[in-house]
Amino acid sequence: MIIEDQICIEQLTGDAERRLYVSLPDDIEEGRYYPVLYMFDGHNVFFDEDATYGKSWGMKDYLEETRSQLIVVGVECNHKGKGRLHEYSPFPVTVKGEGRLKGLGPVYMDWLVNELKPRIDAEFPTIPDREHTYIAGSSMGGLMTIYALSVYNHVFSRGAALSPSLWLSPNRIRDMITNADIRENTWLYMEYGSEELDNHIGDKMLQAFGRVYEAFLKKGVMGCARIVPGGTHSEASWQRQVPVFMECLEMNGWDEK
Repeated sequence: MIIEDQICIEQLTGDAERRLYVSLPDDIEEGRYYPVLYMFDGHNVFFDEDATYGKSWGMKDYLEETRSQLIVVGVECNHKGKGRLHEYSPFPVTVKGEGRLKGLGPVYMDWLVNELKPRIDAEFPTIPDREHTYIAGSSMGGLMTIYALSVYNHVFSRGAALSPSLWLSPNRIRDMITNADIRENTWLYMEYGSEELDNHIGDKMLQAFGRVYEAFLKKGVMGCARIVPGGTHSEASWQRQVPVFMECLEMNGWDEK
């Protein structure tokens, strides 16, 4: 069951509304509480008709077919101009072909952690602690997943970063992880498609991928890293990986109460 609503992020876009999606288990039980997975680009997560390019991740079908016992929350991105790039960039940076990105990722995450999460925990039967709070995204959303798992590790214990935009500033991303206070029992699924490895920074992409994941390993993070054969930078490709990253996140079980 998916509940749709409208929400504002006043710190970023004032009273401009964007869609909020909350997926609940169809067989939800009275008195039972569930882990929560937050996902970037919520409009691309559940429904093809809402997706930017007409193709979603198909999470609705996956969750229904597997009867996954968790709540999934997705928030629509800022579609105005370069709003998504500004909001999903963890730090200010100049990008060839895009210009200067404002680096509003910290503002976005502060809103998600201190406004959205308390609302979700108040309105739905969640298990609000770190061990049962996860985050996932692709492309710039994948980069924000890495940022969230590093800087907000006290909030999120597991994350899935699909095709993360490591080209943005790989050395700075690696340093961010190295300097982060990462707790035990942190899990990360990170992948890149073989057909997108030469995007942006050419043959340096594989090197950046390896160094970023290595930085997490050195912090004691567990999980999975994959180069997906034939994988591309698209929702259709990421949909095929949903069972894989969900299994990785679920390695210890959802442990619902």
